[in-house]
Amino acid sequence: MAHPLFLLRHGQTEWSALGKHTGRSDLPLTETGRDQARSAGRTLAERLPDEPADVLSSPRQRALKTAELAGLTVSDVTEDLAEWDYGDYEGITTEEIRRTVPGWTVWSHPMPNGETAEQVTARADRVLAGVRERLAERPVVLVGHGHFSRVLVARWLDLEATDGVRFALEPAGLTELGDERGVPQLRHLNIPPR
Repeated sequence: MAHPLFLLRHGQTEWSALGKHTGRSDLPLTETGRDQARSAGRTLAERLPDEPADVLSSPRQRALKTAELAGLTVSDVTEDLAEWDYGDYEGITTEEIRRTVPGWTVWSHPMPNGETAEQVTARADRVLAGVRERLAERPVVLVGHGHFSRVLVARWLDLEATDGVRFALEPAGLTELGDERGVPQLRHLNIPPR
């Protein structure tokens, strides 16, 4: 692989600021989130080689607006980059879920009427298979969401999707993936917008 892969999480939304699980809901960025997206664009520009990147985005407005404010031109929009579907836990916090399911985390417990770890793994693997082909031509930027981007990091490193728990990714955080002589590598994780 000659080119890097970047993951850009969308900027802050009202629900992300409150810790509410936001999968299917299509929320706008807050003013802070808009500022974060612009700053993330400057951070990304410092890291991108001097050639155009292939930019893929989740269809949610928070991701598309982050890409726009970061100065990116989205070439493809795909539902495969959408956030983990939290099912019945959409719009509520981990603390609220734990009132009825002690010890619950997205990484360790099922989500009623949501996606399973196996379904999320299949989606992440599909995304990465397509990305690997594109990386032969140019750098790729995936604009998406917190939990799903952490799954992408885990799967890039040949780990289980649930190992995404080991990686942090804040709003508008940037991650760079690559390889060393064919071995998948995490080059930079959760670079904050500046």
